[in-house]
Amino acid sequence: MIVVERIAELRERCDLARRTGSTVGLVPTMGFFHDGHLSLMRAAHANHDLVVTTIFVNPLQFAESEDLDSYPGDLAADTAAAEAAGVDVLFTPSVPEMYPEPTVTTVHVAALTEGLCGATRPTHFDGVTTVVAKLFSIVGQCTAYFGRKDFQQLAVVRRMAADLDLPVEVVGCPLVREQDGVAMSSRNAYLSAEERERARGLFAGLRAAAATVENGERDPDPVRAVLESETARHGLELEYAEIRTAADLTPVAELDGEVVVAVAAPVGQARLIDNVTMQIAGAEVSVDLGVVTLATQGSTN
Repeated sequence: MIVVERIAELRERCDLARRTGSTVGLVPTMGFFHDGHLSLMRAAHANHDLVVTTIFVNPLQFAESEDLDSYPGDLAADTAAAEAAGVDVLFTPSVPEMYPEPTVTTVHVAALTEGLCGATRPTHFDGVTTVVAKLFSIVGQCTAYFGRKDFQQLAVVRRMAADLDLPVEVVGCPLVREQDGVAMSSRNAYLSAEERERARGLFAGLRAAAATVENGERDPDPVRAVLESETARHGLELEYAEIRTAADLTPVAELDGEVVVAVAAPVGQARLIDNVTMQIAGAEVSVDLGVVTLATQGSTN
């Protein structure tokens, strides 16, 4: 594995790979890897000749009150973990490399960004889509891998790539959970033992909601009520609990087809998000709760 800090070098290496008949897999991240990140790299490694992983804590997607300055990082551990996962090129640009001038051009995806996390983080997704569009431009034709934990982000990036005719296939990979069910997140490092116990309530609420649907409920309001009741029992005050169509994140009047049940809650210093998806066809329900890893948060195994 090589570490690259310059845009021009990364672009050149990706262009060379394609000229020689190789395919490129891209995994954009902000670093501080956990097994969720590594699962994306392993998926890219299984399907492509050249795997590029990026580490860039993007200032455009943080509001002034958020944790840009304290966002966790460990470049040495990340480098070792990326190499073990089969990454060929690790791209670690500086802020001046990515934004040599003040940014006056942004990429905005309407509608999909206006609810859920976008309601309380109104500038967040413009920052995400702007930096991802830059990375797609730098890397060029490729397949990009994103985790389904950030379900709204996945939907937004997919729509951006489609609307702008970018030569990038966007693949969503399974949400990865730790052994206690908490969705893997770099921000889990902020949690105290007591907060970690409360954080488990997000998954408990989502499981209860899914069970309600499996038992025949198709009205979103009772399903949401079960979710809110279960998370409250764990001492959580939800920022939102929403049931949306998976494809375009529109609200649902009745549960049918593929839907996502998404939640967010502040827990201590962390803001945590989680979701489950369900395929519903009449009485048949298939629930995707994610996958549980045997790795420990922060492990490079």
